[in-house]
Amino acid sequence: MITRRQTLQLLGTAAATVYLGMSLPALAQNVSAQDLAVQGPMGDIALGPADAKVTIIEYASMTCSHCAHFHATTWPELKKRYIDTGKVRFVLREFPLDPLATAGFMLARCDGKDKYYPITDLLFDQQKNWAFVDKPLDALRAMLKQAGFSQEKFDACLKDQKLYDAVNAVKNRAMEQFKVDSTPTFFINGQRHPGSLSIDELEKIIKPMLGE
Repeated sequence: MITRRQTLQLLGTAAATVYLGMSLPALAQNVSAQDLAVQGPMGDIALGPADAKVTIIEYASMTCSHCAHFHATTWPELKKRYIDTGKVRFVLREFPLDPLATAGFMLARCDGKDKYYPITDLLFDQQKNWAFVDKPLDALRAMLKQAGFSQEKFDACLKDQKLYDAVNAVKNRAMEQFKVDSTPTFFINGQRHPGSLSIDELEKIIKPMLGE
């Protein structure tokens, strides 16, 4: 198990240590929607109504290029067509593949629930500018400074052991209970769908669930 100290040490290394989204075989298919609904120690930050007919849970890593592709291409249309219209409830859950991704999620969680999606969207959108550079920690600090983080707040967030443990608890439960082994992995009303889905692929799944 990687400690918080090791995380901070690794953040200073070249981003060559970052693992990209893996394409490992799925070990399990559908899971219980009731089990999926159990939230981690930080709670879920959901978009869309609680009584939506369709719930999408995405397990992602901030340093996963496939996740960034999904959030650049599919996410805007999914949000506009289905989340903003109240048809779908969406939850992004933490599945960091490396210490740098853990740090990204910690920073997203550190500034309150209202900032979670704006910060994760920013980090996905700018992924190549911080995740794959020689000094990723410096790049992250500069990026989050524009989002209102002081250096003190930035450093305090990454030293928060409780937050570090909570992020990893979400990942560990997904690995152990739901057999998540790659990112992104989506659970749509309990149905497992790994990989960066296009909006067309998503619609083929969710439209029958919505009765459309």
